[in-house]
Amino acid sequence: MYIYNVTVKVDHAIVKEWVQWLKTEHIPEVIGTGCFTTATVLELLENVDEEGATFAVQYKTTRLEDYKRYLAEFAPEMRQKGLDKWGDRFIAFRTLMKIVD
Repeated sequence: MYIYNVTVKVDHAIVKEWVQWLKTEHIPEVIGTGCFTTATVLELLENVDEEGATFAVQYKTTRLEDYKRYLAEFAPEMRQKGLDKWGDRFIAFRTLMKIVD
């Protein structure tokens, strides 16, 4: 199992609206690509920064090929939609992890 982790720092002024957009629009659209099976949203509670709230969204997939397909076919458009809507009021850092059994 693989986890595509997107850590996002969001300007405090837009947090409530951003989380609503994330849950009702962005995550369903990412899951709708068929590349991931589930998504979990987490909020960082320690080392909180005055500049913004920090969240991690973890998308799970069983196949590395699906992750690669997401990056090639869908990620550029998804990222641009976020930039078009929120501009520079957030910053994202992405990593791929493998669950070790």
